Amino acid sequence: MADPLNVLITGGNRGIGLTIARAFQDAGDNVVITHRSGEPPEGLQGVICEVTDSDSVNAAFSVAEEKLGGPIDVLVANAGITRDGLLMRMSDEDFDAVIDTNLAGAFRCARRASKGMIKLRRGRIIFISSVVGLYGSAGQANYSASKSALVGLARSISRELGGRGITANVIAPGFVETDMTAELPEDLKKTYLAGIPAGRFAFSHEVAAAVRFIASVDAAYITGAVIPVDGGLGMGH
Repeated sequence: MADPLNVLITGGNRGIGLTIARAFQDAGDNVVITHRSGEPPEGLQGVICEVTDSDSVNAAFSVAEEKLGGPIDVLVANAGITRDGLLMRMSDEDFDAVIDTNLAGAFRCARRASKGMIKLRRGRIIFISSVVGLYGSAGQANYSASKSALVGLARSISRELGGRGITANVIAPGFVETDMTAELPEDLKKTYLAGIPAGRFAFSHEVAAAVRFIASVDAAYITGAVIPVDGGLGMGH
């Protein structure tokens, strides 16, 4: 049986991030999640972290390493925001905020995680992107750009750190069954479903399963990859 992994998941206090955290925890791994405020979900260790601030990221990682009792083996960079709007009306502030959180935030976390991984000569960096990053989406120029850029980030890290036993990959979920998708109007839901060959939205545990596989020993030779969990929605992209 493999030794437990030390796992840090950013934005692991809700949604897909929380499901991923629970999946690692259920498998016996040591898990810390980051959250921006409040208390961590019941049964999980948490640290306050603002991914747009390097000092906050560095401090959060130090606290997480103390809680985990050692360096981080697996980083799941999941924290993200949306500020949707049509291109003509999108403000600089809304564009910058999404890029700063979704892309630069992932970079800051990967940079800090890499320090411990280089010493260990092993590690998994996993970026949570989106089918929108490859497929595009009207009204989401900022979000799509931020999620697409994670591919270049992962592939550059793969080339830079691959020889040290560190992999960097991207998981690109499609539409996932969440409280938000549950509230979509029925006609809009039907429109979305019509474009998904699988004929349904994903369950968050299916995304978590892909993340856990990429974090495993069995995935040691997979790096710089984009792994869609989208029911075929983004095929060819």
